[in-house]
Amino acid sequence: QVQVVESGGGLVQPGGSLRLSCRASGTIFFSAYTVNWYRQAPGKQRELVAGITTDYSTTYSTNYAGSVKGRFTISRDNAKNTVYLQMNNLKPEDTAVYRCNIYPQYWGQGTQVTVSS
Repeated sequence: QVQVVESGGGLVQPGGSLRLSCRASGTIFFSAYTVNWYRQAPGKQRELVAGITTDYSTTYSTNYAGSVKGRFTISRDNAKNTVYLQMNNLKPEDTAVYRCNIYPQYWGQGTQVTVSS
């Protein structure tokens, strides 16, 4: 049984920062999995925000949605079974529930991010 838990969401003012964490527990060879962050705002479709692959080296491939490139950074610590999403210069349009996906089948429940003054 694999559990995925996100944390780090909250209320932040525009221009502020948050760091989300996605931690996996249970029987999983975490370092072998690609991990993605998605978000979904009310009334909108789910959007892939960022992803990080694995190549068993110290350098990973990352990808970002155009709307967050240059502001968000995804990273991973395989020793902790954790992927992070550092979000800087947050904007009101970043408001959404952020969910972690350990591709393809493991999902967390999500963490709310609200950017508002």
